[in-house]
Amino acid sequence: MALPGLAVSSPSGQLTGQGLDGYYRDGIRILSRCEVRAGSGEPLVVQGRLLAAHRARFVGTIRTTGERGPDPEVRMERLRSADGTEQLTFRSSATRPLRLPVEIRLGTDLAELGAVAAGLPGPGLRAAVHGSGLRWTAPGAHAVVSATPAPQDAMASAGLLRWKLDLPPGGHCTIELRVRLELDTDLPPGDLPAGQRRPGDAQAPGPRPRTPVPRTRGDRPPRPWSPARLECDDHRADALLAGSLDDLYGLLIRDPAQPVDTYVAGGFPWRCGLAPAEALWTARMLLPLGTRLAAGTLRALARTQQATPGSDFGRIPGALRDAGPHAPPSCTGIEATLLFPAVLAEARRWGLPDQETERLLPAAERCLRWLRNASEEADAGSGGYVPDPAPDGPYRSETQAHAHRAALLGADLMDACGASDAAALREWAADLRARFRTDFWIADRAGGRPAALLAGDGRPLPHLGSSAAHLLDTGLLGGGTLAPGLLDAAQTDQLARLLRGPALDTGWGLRGLGAKESGYNPFGHRSGAVRVHETAIAVAGLAAAGHEKAAGALARGVLDAADSFGHRLPEMYAGEQRTADGAPVPHPAACRPAAVAAAGAAQILTALAGLRPDVPAGTVTVRPLGSAPLGAMQFTGLSVAEQPFAVRISRLGMGMVEAAAEGLQLGS
Repeated sequence: MALPGLAVSSPSGQLTGQGLDGYYRDGIRILSRCEVRAGSGEPLVVQGRLLAAHRARFVGTIRTTGERGPDPEVRMERLRSADGTEQLTFRSSATRPLRLPVEIRLGTDLAELGAVAAGLPGPGLRAAVHGSGLRWTAPGAHAVVSATPAPQDAMASAGLLRWKLDLPPGGHCTIELRVRLELDTDLPPGDLPAGQRRPGDAQAPGPRPRTPVPRTRGDRPPRPWSPARLECDDHRADALLAGSLDDLYGLLIRDPAQPVDTYVAGGFPWRCGLAPAEALWTARMLLPLGTRLAAGTLRALARTQQATPGSDFGRIPGALRDAGPHAPPSCTGIEATLLFPAVLAEARRWGLPDQETERLLPAAERCLRWLRNASEEADAGSGGYVPDPAPDGPYRSETQAHAHRAALLGADLMDACGASDAAALREWAADLRARFRTDFWIADRAGGRPAALLAGDGRPLPHLGSSAAHLLDTGLLGGGTLAPGLLDAAQTDQLARLLRGPALDTGWGLRGLGAKESGYNPFGHRSGAVRVHETAIAVAGLAAAGHEKAAGALARGVLDAADSFGHRLPEMYAGEQRTADGAPVPHPAACRPAAVAAAGAAQILTALAGLRPDVPAGTVTVRPLGSAPLGAMQFTGLSVAEQPFAVRISRLGMGMVEAAAEGLQLGS
């Protein structure tokens, strides 16, 4: 994957036209079939693996007429790149010259990625001979395959290219295919392009977001994060960080409106374009690797912000998404709107330059104005809580956590930039905090639990799931301190016990809905599946709240799961309980790679180091977990104040800064 291009196949490397197989560009399948035959039949592929997120290698052997014994004399190496390039190299070990017949069967349907992923591909198209290859045409689009060297025979009716290669003893020969998309006209910008909405997701009310699949050309954008590396006693952690950053680079795309700005797409296959909340979460979780991704993401989203006067003024558009069996869909636009000022405020603490902060401040102020207006205009019975998605509720627990964090970090940002309304935001947050601790807490003999939401009439919904972890995510203020949480100390301790209990913790991560709750489904998107993103939030929140044992256990569980997935974590996996000889079960509709899963893995690992910078004040605090759950760790290539930062954590949980920006002082 190197968006907007990607390729999908089985480990054999053959594109069969079945399932998701194919080359894609701009959300269109430009090649669904690319099957190679050589010698006396199909190559026997003995290895297929990713070399990087954008490149794969397949190695096979080929039988030829007249071979004696079990040892093949010809091997094939197939190198595939997401940009639409495929190199087939045939190498001979024979002691005699060989004439090797090669044929490649090609085809496409020019179907949209979203339709293919949903199992609704289009009919195969008829090819025409075009130059040194083939061409397929559909309304408004053409797919073209060219070959070097040119084939000796091209059969358009069968979609077939043929060669007879002369291989000298010990020699080799390479065929290169290039597949490209040609568009007659640009497609009209849509609200959610192909490949960006999962089946079952709904559309947000009101004005639709305009997020067409980016059609950028030219070189891949540079990585907007530092080249971080980890050396850990548990080497699986090293591989997980490297693999996660590689996945994120495969998902990196330029903003069509301003190509200098980059952000990370949500994931393959459902969200290959801008997913506002997920893009912001990804940027926030990667702040230890620099602020450039956050800056590009914030600028791109500021351009989508609602500017028309009215109830939606200042809101960032976003789709509705499934919220499980007990609640209507939630709005990703509301989540993104509340995340925006928090990400900007924390990026400033990590070293976002002042001019960038000032440039983005007006958009953050509009988000905060929407927050205040939304709480004031909500139904009178809500008590001033922020509704999601409609003005009459429901009032979700995690939405209040996002709103509370936005208000406190937004006030911190306003003070720093000399803007007004900081005091009013803090007063609003304090009032929300006082009411939340009563209205959203359900007392019981086991110690109580937070309500998942309040219905429009004020009734609390008691179902417990991993979304409760958002209550522990308070946000970073100055001097290495954290913002106060919505829960008091006793409630926080009780929530930590619940998150560590077997009803929520599978041993591989947290269930979206507790195993004892009605409607629990281990494969449910929000009703039981493990979501890496929310487990990462729980690890960081538990560590910050002093619950190191629980944080360490969750971190080890996700690391064990990542080992089963080849260090490429999916967005989610089944919430089945871990057994001694078991492995996490993949979810059939999960994005993989997924931005929030890859960034969540990075957050879990960096959270163990406990970094809390305050670049404007010239300090950084290091508070690693004393339990050192993964043993000794050494991070190099992190970024604080836009300068390299390195820290070593001993097996005793002691932290030592080994490289930092000049003038940056170690805080207490």
